[in-house]
Amino acid sequence: MTQGSTSGRSSTSPISRATARRRSRTVVAAGAATLTGALIAATFTAGTAGAATPPPTAAGAPSIALSPSVRAELLREADAATAATARSLGLGAKEKLVVRDVIKDADGTVHTRYERTYDGLPVLGGDLVVHKSANGTVQEVTKATEATIKVADTQAAITPSGAERTAVRAAKAEAGAKSDATGSARKVIWAASGKPVLAYETVVGGFQEDGTPSKLHVITDADTGKKLYQFQAVQNGTGNGQHNGKVTVGSTKSGSQYLLKDTARGGHMTYNLKHAEEGKGSKFLDADDVWGNGKPTIAQTAAVDAHYGAAKTWDYYKKVLGRNGIQNNGKAAYSRVHFSNEYVNAFWDDECFCMTYGDGEGNKKPLTSLDVAGHEMSHGLTSATANLEYSGEAGGLNEATSDIFGTAVEFYAKNSKDVGDYLIGEKLDINNDGTPLRYMDKPSKDGISYDYWASGIGEDDPHFTSGPANHFFYLLSEGSGRKVINGVTYDSPTKDGRTVKGIGRAKAEQIWYKALTTYMTSTTNYAKARTATLKAAKALYGGTSAEYKAVDNAWGGINVR
Repeated sequence: MTQGSTSGRSSTSPISRATARRRSRTVVAAGAATLTGALIAATFTAGTAGAATPPPTAAGAPSIALSPSVRAELLREADAATAATARSLGLGAKEKLVVRDVIKDADGTVHTRYERTYDGLPVLGGDLVVHKSANGTVQEVTKATEATIKVADTQAAITPSGAERTAVRAAKAEAGAKSDATGSARKVIWAASGKPVLAYETVVGGFQEDGTPSKLHVITDADTGKKLYQFQAVQNGTGNGQHNGKVTVGSTKSGSQYLLKDTARGGHMTYNLKHAEEGKGSKFLDADDVWGNGKPTIAQTAAVDAHYGAAKTWDYYKKVLGRNGIQNNGKAAYSRVHFSNEYVNAFWDDECFCMTYGDGEGNKKPLTSLDVAGHEMSHGLTSATANLEYSGEAGGLNEATSDIFGTAVEFYAKNSKDVGDYLIGEKLDINNDGTPLRYMDKPSKDGISYDYWASGIGEDDPHFTSGPANHFFYLLSEGSGRKVINGVTYDSPTKDGRTVKGIGRAKAEQIWYKALTTYMTSTTNYAKARTATLKAAKALYGGTSAEYKAVDNAWGGINVR
């Protein structure tokens, strides 16, 4: 990821953080039950996953799956036209566009996502999406900032070393004493929070309080040296190791042995870190293609669960969302298991483009559950699309996106050991009392998270401020009031007592995905998320549809109007 943080946040919650449960709170939608062994086939089969839920029938235009070659051609065409596009948008002479992603709809509409530079410097918070009809006419432009990108000059009064010292001090306060700048500060234009200013971005490495690697990005004013902003680039989560029962995952013949490599899913591989804290690790090889024993006594067991979770997430993206891998380019991320020693966490890191899992308490409870994989890989999805900042309200939306798609993967997998539900982390027992980590129907039931949007909510930790978006997704999917789904009882309230009628989880997933990939930007807040999902519902179902009205009503139910 390019964002993420789990510690050191100020709080506006009425619940004291001193009395909150002591745990790192990134992921975690629950995984499945105890692994009883895993029979590996040379190629992955669908197993008990069931048929993929088809995209909804739309009055408008859902996105279509693009082959790698077609996507590459669209990116080339957009790249060749960046100068003309910049002129058509009225950008300044010093501004240039850099193509980042492209989405195409069934009606020929193309949504091209760009980053910006100014006088050769990256503009952080300057991203935008250009929406063009099939005939090439610009229909709309979605911008992360409406501010004009301009600074007096690009000569900094503060040296890079001065910015680095400021960044290291901030990192030691945030992530701990083991922090040091990992490279020279780079000069940027900071445009994500008001008037654009000349700044430095410094990445500070080290470890967070719970042992998670830290890559803290610190933004410093290049003229005054003042810290302007910071965000954590390593996404992590908490749990006590879940497993998926007897499953089938992808392997391939490698000489006289078998290699844990899923050639059917972009070549995804799972590696053994052997308790190291850096590097890729060792390949998993096996003589008879039967992996794991259902217990943490051998290293393969955790690898089986991680590999299976990655496969199910890949399949969900492709068969339900029409997306060919995290970056939509047909290439897989990779997984690393057995990170560090007694590490009770899991995390996504955009730099390695990989998921990493610890072994939990006593190195006996690996965090390689199904929902953890879905959640973590979805941090990568967010980074590859809207790139929501991991701070402020955008940070809560970032976390909620991972909870939403982690939940969606759990429902999609139809694993009998862990049936789909709207309880996050219900198999982890992190509280030692059988309760879930988070609740989507009423987030405040965990004693920490928010049910509804309120002014100032962005000052709190993204894991807690994800609550309103999780609540929105539940209301849009299932509606308000008491319900029993897959044996779990829910009772979802609304802020003003209104009744919300759900449209079904499948449609809610499509709306959130389209909003994320085509209408959200790095600075999207709750109000802009409402606008983005309404645009998505209109594109998919029409502006007078029941689905469009349900989106509007569900946002009202969590106090976003």
